[in-house]
Amino acid sequence: MSAAGDRLQDTARQAALALPDVRHGYPFTPGLDVYKVAGKVFLIVTDDPDEQIITVKCEPEHARALERGYASITPGRYLDKRHWISLGPGRGITKRLINDAVEHSYDLVVDGLPLSERPPRAPGPDAAAR
Repeated sequence: MSAAGDRLQDTARQAALALPDVRHGYPFTPGLDVYKVAGKVFLIVTDDPDEQIITVKCEPEHARALERGYASITPGRYLDKRHWISLGPGRGITKRLINDAVEHSYDLVVDGLPLSERPPRAPGPDAAAR
C-alpha cells in the first residue's frame, strides 16, 4: 500500500465525517466504504490496497476538466461515469483538492434534496457580517 493512497483515503474520510448528518457503512461489499447524507451516496472509498481510490459526485463539465488536468482522476467507478469521478493518488492530488472534491460532492447531493430533508448548515464566515 502506498502512503499516498492511504493519505488520499484518510483525507476523504475525515472531510466527509466533518460534514453535517453524514452516515457511512458498507452496504454493497466489505471493500467499499460508502458515505451518505439523507440516504444518498456522495463518497465511496475503495478499501482495496491495490487500487486506493475515492469516488465522488461531480458536475459533468467540471469532471471532464479535472480528468484532463490530472492523470489520476478518471470517470467514476461503480456509478454513472458522467456524474461521478474517481481520484487516485498521483501528481497534483493534494489534500485541498480531495477536501474540495468531497465537499462539492456532498453539496451536489444536498442541493438535490427536498428542503425538508436537507441537513442544517453551519453559518459561514459571512454570517456575522449580515
